[in-house]
Amino acid sequence: MNKKPNRIHIIGSVGSGKTTLAKALSETFTIPFFEIDNIVWKRYPSGDIRRTEQERDDYLQEIIQSERWIIEGVHNEAWVADSFRKADLIIFLDPTYSIRTYRIIKRFVWQKLGLEQANYKPTLRIFFKMFKWNKYFEEVGKPNFYKEFGAYQDKVCVATKKRCIKKHFE
Repeated sequence: MNKKPNRIHIIGSVGSGKTTLAKALSETFTIPFFEIDNIVWKRYPSGDIRRTEQERDDYLQEIIQSERWIIEGVHNEAWVADSFRKADLIIFLDPTYSIRTYRIIKRFVWQKLGLEQANYKPTLRIFFKMFKWNKYFEEVGKPNFYKEFGAYQDKVCVATKKRCIKKHFE
């Protein structure tokens, strides 16, 4: 890739590596990154509060109006469509279902041991929901992404392995 992108949207299921990649690209290119979950939720030590749809949409618009950003998350509903449209590059992380399952388990254990930070309290309830979300993404989210955002295929990089991403930025 000759021109380094200034606006990157990373999508994938739970455990696909979105946050890890976003942090690495953010450091490499000195571009701020934003987690969609933190656009949806206001984070407080006492607990999370969901933003209203208007607050969420306004916050996302504020981010994507800037010149440089990396947005990562599982969401591909209509409210995030502008971020796909305005992105220079869309990275679809698609490791195998079993790899994502392994990562969900590993993440939970590491969070419970205090070896990995979380934006949420790592409870058993959330842990089991991650498996549900992973399956839902496989069955609904992934097909929806291709259906709704296939028009952007010229700027979509589908990565099933880390080397796919490295090759894209060489």
